[in-house]
Amino acid sequence: MSQHATVNDHVTYRPGDGAPIVIPKGPVEVELTADSATLSWMEENGAAGLTAIPLTQYTEFVEQKRITPAL
Repeated sequence: MSQHATVNDHVTYRPGDGAPIVIPKGPVEVELTADSATLSWMEENGAAGLTAIPLTQYTEFVEQKRITPAL
């Protein structure tokens, strides 16, 4: 089940062994599973962004108020 959330602060993900990539501030859609969170968003240029991060990392971002889930 997907839910909406807002990125409020510096949030990054690391694709493979690459450098961290910033998820832009603003609305994201979040799909939670038992071990990961998949985030999708729209870039300013209209390109779609998508990444999966460990659920523990997503939970940390929420606890740090970097991501605010919609109620």
